[in-house]
Amino acid sequence: MLQRFVPQRAEFGRVTVFLGDKSGKYPDGNQVMIEGADTRVAFDTPIVANHIGPAFDSTELVVLGHVHEDHMAGLHRLPKAAVHVHERDLAAARSWAGLAASYGSSEARLPAMLAKFQRDFFYAPRPDAIAYRDGMIWELGGSRVRAFHMPGHTAGHCVLLVEPEGVAFIGDIDLTGFGPYYGDATSNLGDFRRTLQRLPEIPARVWVTSHHRGVYTDRDRFLHDLAAFAGKIDERERRLLGWLEAAPLTLDELVARRLLYPPHIQELWVDDAERRTIAQHLDELIENGRVAVDAEGRYRTA
Repeated sequence: MLQRFVPQRAEFGRVTVFLGDKSGKYPDGNQVMIEGADTRVAFDTPIVANHIGPAFDSTELVVLGHVHEDHMAGLHRLPKAAVHVHERDLAAARSWAGLAASYGSSEARLPAMLAKFQRDFFYAPRPDAIAYRDGMIWELGGSRVRAFHMPGHTAGHCVLLVEPEGVAFIGDIDLTGFGPYYGDATSNLGDFRRTLQRLPEIPARVWVTSHHRGVYTDRDRFLHDLAAFAGKIDERERRLLGWLEAAPLTLDELVARRLLYPPHIQELWVDDAERRTIAQHLDELIENGRVAVDAEGRYRTA
């Protein structure tokens, strides 16, 4: 049962941001809602959606910036709402099989993951989800929403811009100290690099993250935190190269060292996420001629 929680809010014209617990720190998130003259819209539906009440429960349209369990935690309250999701994340929204494939987790872990998502995030798939594409515009009467495809975190991750308010929901480009996450089967390190370069070009005045940071209204602060967030990618690369300079290592040995998560984090998906993250860095380093792999599968600096 949910403990009672009264979310704080920030308002920007027709846009209201309901801040989740600890400014939306995972497992919670921040809920963006738009009160259009024609339609009430929600961006994603994190745990905090379950604490908002009638203002959320009367939502008519949900636009998912991307599909992960923590962004679907309020969908069970909206069985009649239209749910729109980028075409490259559509399968993940429509079924558990699609979501599991997007994570790429080991088959043996999937039953426990499903049970956790159902218990902690009220997970239920949306087979009625409708696909949208890059550049999609939703006219709401007095406001409109424009989608910018910004992949990397997931294949379909999008930034959603509310106009004329200039509020950009940047989703899991969350600017936290953890840094970018690209550990799923549909994640892509190269795409994430390009997304982070493009993000400042979006004509926004307010930036809202899914997690932990919350609302930015100062562009200089936003750009500062964006640069620090992007810098985590290069920091990980340097750590990886440091390990390989000390001794040749296999992928299994690198995964055991933990590039992303500290040792005390024991979530079901951690090992799989570490493996995909490290493998993407190794592929880049091999392509750039900085790392080589021998016949026994040991990586070393070139």
